[in-house]
Amino acid sequence: MHQKHYFTALTAMLAQEYCCTPEDFQKSENILTPTVLVTKGRIYNQKRHFFHMATTGGNAVISASPKLHPFLHQWVQCQPGHALFQIPNLIPLEQELQKHGYHLTETYHMFLPTSQALDIPPRQDCSVVWLTQEELLPFYGSPSFPNAICPECTPNRPDVLAVCAYHGTQLMGMAGCSEDMAGWLQIGIDVLPEYRSKGLGTYLVTLLRNRILQDLHAIPFYGTSIANYHSWNIAIRSGFRPAWLEICAERPNS
Repeated sequence: MHQKHYFTALTAMLAQEYCCTPEDFQKSENILTPTVLVTKGRIYNQKRHFFHMATTGGNAVISASPKLHPFLHQWVQCQPGHALFQIPNLIPLEQELQKHGYHLTETYHMFLPTSQALDIPPRQDCSVVWLTQEELLPFYGSPSFPNAICPECTPNRPDVLAVCAYHGTQLMGMAGCSEDMAGWLQIGIDVLPEYRSKGLGTYLVTLLRNRILQDLHAIPFYGTSIANYHSWNIAIRSGFRPAWLEICAERPNS
């Protein structure tokens, strides 16, 4: 699958979640739609979004409660989509959301593959073990793997595969993927502190990325926060590129 096809698949997925068309992500003007209960796409909870915004680098598409639309119509005027994610513009948005009992989440910076599988020679300092969905069950609840797997077994967003690095019997790190949508597998990585800064995260993420593309015939994707440049570097070195950006609103302690 080439970059154009990845982008086409991405906008088709986002359109299901933002109550719009795939073409809306390529328009010059910002798009505002009423929020709906998402039944297709990535479903992270069973609630309707109060505010949800995404950009693929040009305009912004916003799905929000009609209660916010009068404010948002003014807020988006004369602003390029990417600028709406900048702090000076997020501050008045946060103030408006708080009037309704909500606050902004962090921004989610998302990555897609740059190409097909990458060549990666085996490392001599570790052995590799692959784990299936059932074999991951003993790892749930471990504080060592908050990113590689979900906090608990989640049927609607199952962890389907993971790859682990071992030094003898000592587990060094794990990269796992959850099926956030049919055909879309999100990769997460955790390396234990004593084994970091040795390229192990890049190694495991690349192995998993290759396996998803070659054997599972699905789209791997990767997400991180704006300031986590260690994670950004892992993504880029593992054959990913920045593809879209999202932010939403939630109730405190929800």
